[in-house]
Amino acid sequence: MSEQQGNNISGEVDVLLIGAGIMSATLSAMLRELEPDWSQVIVERLDGPAKESSYPLNNAGTGHSALCELNYTPEKNGRIDVSKAMVINEKFQLSRQFWSHQLENNLLDDPSKFINPVPHVSFAQGEDQIDYLRRRYDKLTENHMFPNMKFTDDHEAFGEKLPLMAKDRDFDAEPVAISWTDEGTDIDYGALTKQFIDNSVARGTEVRYGREVLNLKREGNFWKVTVRNVHTGDKQVLKARFVFVGAGGYALDLLRKAGVPEVRGYAGFPISGLWLRTTNQEIVSQHKAKVYGKAKVGAPPMSVPHLDLRVIDGEESLLFGPYGGWSPKFLKEGSYLDLFKSIRPDNIPSYLGVAATNFSLVTYLVSEVFKDFDGRMEALREYYPSADGKDWDTVVAGQRVQVIKPAAAPSFGTLEFGTALVNDQSGSIAGILGASPGASITPSAMLELLERCFGERMIEWSDKLHEMFPTYGISLKRDAGAFQKQWDWTQKVLKLEP
Repeated sequence: MSEQQGNNISGEVDVLLIGAGIMSATLSAMLRELEPDWSQVIVERLDGPAKESSYPLNNAGTGHSALCELNYTPEKNGRIDVSKAMVINEKFQLSRQFWSHQLENNLLDDPSKFINPVPHVSFAQGEDQIDYLRRRYDKLTENHMFPNMKFTDDHEAFGEKLPLMAKDRDFDAEPVAISWTDEGTDIDYGALTKQFIDNSVARGTEVRYGREVLNLKREGNFWKVTVRNVHTGDKQVLKARFVFVGAGGYALDLLRKAGVPEVRGYAGFPISGLWLRTTNQEIVSQHKAKVYGKAKVGAPPMSVPHLDLRVIDGEESLLFGPYGGWSPKFLKEGSYLDLFKSIRPDNIPSYLGVAATNFSLVTYLVSEVFKDFDGRMEALREYYPSADGKDWDTVVAGQRVQVIKPAAAPSFGTLEFGTALVNDQSGSIAGILGASPGASITPSAMLELLERCFGERMIEWSDKLHEMFPTYGISLKRDAGAFQKQWDWTQKVLKLEP
């Protein structure tokens, strides 16, 4: 069993973080800056960090800043709504700032190991999509947070930017257009997670791998957390003043076990996926971009089709997908009984509501489950017309659990596609639920956690927080000068300048 030891912490700890993914790793790093003397323990059921949603092939690695993701700019009543894109972009700037601060203080290593410049491109097919994309482009370029965006419906310009997608394409049969910016990024969240955890360990955090949390119970000023060694079966009780549940698909179940009233009636709907991947460098060299298109009717946001350049451990490859699927597991390394064990009297109405009101999603997932390799290749050829199946392998993507929020009677639950922070009234326990934009906005989510759970310390922490996040408290969508200053700084520190 792989195990990293910091100080040999006993059964009582200031901060217990459940899960060794990007969420826990980021919060650990932030608290190491704010309260270096606090004891920390991270417990992880698998035998290493970043093996679930933070593993690079289990996520899109986009660095979601709404530059190319069309589902963040929906059309409502004939108008393009960019409000969500603004919020996500602003949150991603905080991620860039935190990583830059950590790099400048030698708490992270060479940025090219986890972040690399890759153009972000939005792809439209057919006159209706092209009209939408043009209006989206016009709307986004009104704001300074979307720098150097371009648009073209010219076939030659399309071919210059995306030679792989232009090859053998019949432009007369269907018109296409793209909008893009060269300021996008590709991020290896697995590598970033490992760097954060290694540094936290060096500063005193203890990481216990192969440990599964069985139960959480409030007792006085502590949480009693029962942990089982998955290899030996031995159990241990840890006492923690604060608990963070960064356990991906298992977070909701653990919050329910803790009796957190804020999640009463909540349910989870698991969605899996597949990628097609090629490492053929002759193909990879012709596509230096992340290209996002429109989702099919009923598809969840995590299944928006995209053809991506990925940089993982210094190796470039292309991923296409993800193809939606379904599994009752709540984690990729979970149990087929996860969904059934999660059904309780208080969340049955939530499940029934989703079943009744999301028939298009169910239909989509069924069609995806029955799609074979040839069917997946057919979808890829909408992006890369000359794709040959012998160049592509199938990779199982990460498991996501979409949150089903309870609704007031007589309504049923609603399916939420996003990332949500949940905490109890005392602020002694908190967890992250949901999926996209997820990892991309982790520092922003952890800032919100600090505000909710450690509000009485925010004034004391103010100077350090502004070191880590220079624009904390500033509206970047309104303050063009502040945006440009932090942009120039992070571009330089993250080595993203051309």
